[in-house]
Amino acid sequence: MRSLCLLALLPALASARDARAEYRLDPVHTRVMFAISHAGFSHALGTVSGSTGTVVFDPDDWTHARVDVRVPIARIDLGDADWNKATLAKSLLDAEAHPDARFVSTRIEPVDATHAKVHGDLSLRGVTREIALDVTLNAAKRHPMPPFRRTVGFSATTTLSRADFGITAWKSVIGDEVTLRIEAEATYDGKADDADAAPPPSPSPQEPTR
Repeated sequence: MRSLCLLALLPALASARDARAEYRLDPVHTRVMFAISHAGFSHALGTVSGSTGTVVFDPDDWTHARVDVRVPIARIDLGDADWNKATLAKSLLDAEAHPDARFVSTRIEPVDATHAKVHGDLSLRGVTREIALDVTLNAAKRHPMPPFRRTVGFSATTTLSRADFGITAWKSVIGDEVTLRIEAEATYDGKADDADAAPPPSPSPQEPTR
């Protein structure tokens, strides 16, 4: 009888583990955007693509979520080759010595079903500081395009001081406050949800496959 009870519990235990699955960040559909004052005239906009990492997530229980992400600073794009080079130089981001930024979550404060404040350690230019991201869950479902993997998508924002990370050059030209916006997608490499129906028809050759 005890063995039968354990067997009966196995599907529930498997479902619990599966709910808090590990998702792999999609570097193609994940991008970090930043805005910073340019001598008070405008806010320069830049992006970084190609981030990698993992997200452990259960949409029904944010408290156990975990995030570990690396952002390739060397891929920064301000829309101009000279500006890119100057930003990556030793006086600013020093990308040669510190090619990646890394964010590792430490605790999650759920707000509601689709919002949470994610606290964690951001390491940038050799300095680590705690920051908090305001995160919105956009979707958690099977992706409609092949290979139909379960996918989660998030938007996040925060504001930080570049001086906190030792980036203090060009104060008369570059502001201190940096606004970050992050758009992220992450995929689960296991099977799609059993609850999903049969996959939709394959796209025609003219349709994108990502």
